[in-house]
Amino acid sequence: MIQSYKKNFKIEEQYDTIIIGSGIGGLTTAAFLSKEGQKVLILERHYTAGGFTHVFKRNGYEWDVGIHYIGEVQRPNSAIRRIFDYITDCNLKWADMGRVYDRIIIGDKEYEFVKGVENFKQQLIEYFPKDKDAINQYVDLVFSVVKSMGSYFSAKALPPFLSRLLAGRMRRKYLEYANKTTYEVLKSITQNEDLIKVLTGQYGDYGLPPKQSSFAMHASVARHYFNGGSFPIGGSSQIIETIDPVIEKCGGTILINAEVNQILIEKNKAMGVLMNDGKKFFANNVVSSTGIFNTYEKLIPPSVSQKYQLNQQLEKVSPSVAHACLYIGLKGSPEKLKLPKNNLWVYPEKGDHDTIVENYLSDSKAPFPVVYISFPAAKDPSWSERYPDRSTIDIITLLPFDLVKEWQGTKWMKRGKEYEELKEKMSQRLLETLYHQLPHLNGKIDHYELSTPLTTQNFVNYKEGEIYGIDHTPQRFRQKFLQPRTPIKNFYLTGQDIISAGVGGALFSGVVTASAMQGKNLVKMVYKAKT
Repeated sequence: MIQSYKKNFKIEEQYDTIIIGSGIGGLTTAAFLSKEGQKVLILERHYTAGGFTHVFKRNGYEWDVGIHYIGEVQRPNSAIRRIFDYITDCNLKWADMGRVYDRIIIGDKEYEFVKGVENFKQQLIEYFPKDKDAINQYVDLVFSVVKSMGSYFSAKALPPFLSRLLAGRMRRKYLEYANKTTYEVLKSITQNEDLIKVLTGQYGDYGLPPKQSSFAMHASVARHYFNGGSFPIGGSSQIIETIDPVIEKCGGTILINAEVNQILIEKNKAMGVLMNDGKKFFANNVVSSTGIFNTYEKLIPPSVSQKYQLNQQLEKVSPSVAHACLYIGLKGSPEKLKLPKNNLWVYPEKGDHDTIVENYLSDSKAPFPVVYISFPAAKDPSWSERYPDRSTIDIITLLPFDLVKEWQGTKWMKRGKEYEELKEKMSQRLLETLYHQLPHLNGKIDHYELSTPLTTQNFVNYKEGEIYGIDHTPQRFRQKFLQPRTPIKNFYLTGQDIISAGVGGALFSGVVTASAMQGKNLVKMVYKAKT
């Protein structure tokens, strides 16, 4: 039964824009359009809104499912901070994680990533004194990529006529970096495989190891955190809690339990949507924030998809990595339990990232290629007020969809004994990793539960439980169809598939999509807005 995200709401049949999906891409698009005076309807198939920014509660604990840390928001004038301030009317607040944001652990060796560009370089040079020139060159390359990024993504918002004239030149510089793998670029500046392994220690933030990932994707993530990491005060649920009022001001509404069956298209023009219960909503524009595979395989009528060869486009990209996350609850405050604010990235000692991933994919009993450990209770200064004498930890690793595929189609929380046994074995392996790093936590755990790719499939509706939409390979960045406009009139795309991975990528996608729809550069408006 369709419900509103908030109790007081009014459903109308006609809107300016309908947005399918309430992830950060859809929410950002909605907020920008609302500030342009549009009445927007957001339709979310699940019982909770927010996509990867939502939280869930169990047994007196709360966990953030997708937000673990955000970069650049502590700089008041950074683009990402200005956008967040714009779409929340400055009501979303952030807590700095401190000097060290990531700790890369390879075997028994530890490497700190510290905030501040010069601090970051000096710390790495202490670890690798013979590679000073390579480290400096690496940082320079990262900044070069980011400098070229703006025009590349701006080209996606150009109207067709201007795109034909200008897009090639606007994309050229960025593609010089995007067309190369991360390993290819790093190998050109250093032969030190240990340094390469450390520099790529955040590859879990975009899902692909160095020999497969585009260097442009790696560089944008590395740059994103050079000034440290932050966490939303009050948890990631504050993102939708602060965006929703902006949408409501112009009569917009977020509906939950509202699954779209198909986009209504007449004479190559999007007219609205048909819901699963048979109800129809109409709008001048329709936007999909559900990922390009979901959109083209499930929401577009087959005849339209065939006409524009949309499925052939999908053959040029592939779903990103799937994952498992162990959500842990502990009795005791973060201070009492001595939980750090920084994240831990734990890797096996032997082998490069790609080889370790390959070994794991061929044998799930092989060492985990990466284990990411986050301490959200320690990052949020409001946590202990909301949950006194409680703490939480998230532990994430890769989990191929094929390992759980046989249970596809079964009901969430009712998938059977064998599935639960598989989850318990993986949970215990992840707990062993945690206890190896923080042995004093052994015996302190009050509750734990594991999500698998089937959980992600159930809640976020990605077909193979992928976490980052489509893979960030060099080939992905060459695809011109990954843009807001589609061949169907008044139908647009938003979300991380048209920009890049994670909250930052999805956030910028909302700006790019809204700019394309409005025919103006809304980033300039963000910087003109009073904050």
